[in-house]
Amino acid sequence: MAETGAASSEARHLDVVVVGAGNAALCAALAAREAGASVLVLEKAPRHLRGGNSAFTAGGFRFAYTGLDDIRALLPDLSDHEADGIDVGSYPQAQFYDDLMRVTEGLSQPELAQALVEDSYPTVRWLQRQGLRWVLMYGRQAYRVGGKLRFWGGMIIEAVGGGQGLSDQEFALCEQRGIAVRYETKATGLLLDRRGTITGLRLRGPDGDDEIGCGAVVLAAGGFEANPEWRTRYLGAGWELAKVRGTRYNTGDAIRMALEAGAQPFGHWSGCHAVAWDLNAPPFGDLKVGDLFQKHSYPLGIIVNIDGRRFVDEGADFRNYTYAKYGRAILAQPQRTAYQIFDGKVMDLLRDEYRIARVTKATADTVEGLADALGIDRDGLVQTVREYNAAVQEGEFNPAVLDGKGTRGITPPKSNWAQRLDTPPYTGFAVTCGITFTFGGLRIDAGTAQVLDTEDRPMPGLYAAGELVGGLFYHNYAGGSGLMAGAVFGRRAGAAAAREALGTLRD
Repeated sequence: MAETGAASSEARHLDVVVVGAGNAALCAALAAREAGASVLVLEKAPRHLRGGNSAFTAGGFRFAYTGLDDIRALLPDLSDHEADGIDVGSYPQAQFYDDLMRVTEGLSQPELAQALVEDSYPTVRWLQRQGLRWVLMYGRQAYRVGGKLRFWGGMIIEAVGGGQGLSDQEFALCEQRGIAVRYETKATGLLLDRRGTITGLRLRGPDGDDEIGCGAVVLAAGGFEANPEWRTRYLGAGWELAKVRGTRYNTGDAIRMALEAGAQPFGHWSGCHAVAWDLNAPPFGDLKVGDLFQKHSYPLGIIVNIDGRRFVDEGADFRNYTYAKYGRAILAQPQRTAYQIFDGKVMDLLRDEYRIARVTKATADTVEGLADALGIDRDGLVQTVREYNAAVQEGEFNPAVLDGKGTRGITPPKSNWAQRLDTPPYTGFAVTCGITFTFGGLRIDAGTAQVLDTEDRPMPGLYAAGELVGGLFYHNYAGGSGLMAGAVFGRRAGAAAAREALGTLRD
């Protein structure tokens, strides 16, 4: 990929400039280039830290599909023998839409949600045609039941190499198409003419401030989760103390620029995606570890605070539909700390992230010993485990379905996958709140991803995609829908920006 430094080394006017370099941004760049536009990508980070939040994900995509044939179309190397050993079920568009509405308490903007759902499978096929390669999420989204690996939760494939692999593949695809990237260069403002049309950008890079003209701009530089002042301003007290799961460069710059130009703020500005994150993880994401500081097998055990008390329903739903809101619940606990407790009979079912070297955990042969090792109130944990075990109801445990095997008579309940903690050794993992991305952002037209102003009018020359788009997620999130939304609206934004830029240039 062409890597440019000083502005003098490149054209003074381009068709499309994309601000950001994560999945949404690079999908926009690829779509704009496919439409015939010249494209420049601005990446605020240095090259070795490129890729935005996408590089820190598992690389999983949620999309609607009708059955195994749709999946095999994405995985041409899947053998008949492998296909016979899996059960992928189906994930109809109606279920995808219902899941979005259910987890967002019915607040997801219908036009955005419908666009995401309807264009999800066509977009992963488009990415495949661009050259992206996929694999099944065996280690994260499947349990062996009845001799087959049963996939669950509406998300079953990931990019080869996970999030880092997704980023590397998309950068390579951009390079093949001659899309230039300027690293360590951030956009600081939008240039507008007297009619309010976007005509370019103000930049700041290694060689100082600069300006560049273009026919259209796509903003795809993430939310404001790495900006502690904005987190506290919009999310509330205490959020400045949360750890940031991903890149340190998502500080809301693109949102600020757009608002200053008259864009409409939209969505759940006091909401975010936040998860259980290793207690001793660094303040920002580490690309060498990626997303493995997360701890998402909690439906198989219980979660307690430092007083030994449970505070959420660990089995309310598949983790895909609860993990993004439980980080907020952990932040509200004493010392912003919680502990995931498991017994010996489920340890082999835990996800791979529990087996990394950099993990905060303890193991003991008794509940009392585990409490002491982790620093949990001993009497509180013993009482909680005793009451929980007494409340567990009989039934068949099946982690691949909502098995209804719950508790009775305790608050909060555990609605599914409730098994007694009675098989030593007992293992506990210490976690805190890790913020992934913020839900508030800009309002866009669902069809073109063009940014709307405060009077709901399209802003000429300005488009947006990815985590800085508001209106899709409220309160909660369905796993894999973020990368999918970034790809869907990034593709739409890039194509529409190219059409506008090329039409303007021809005039």
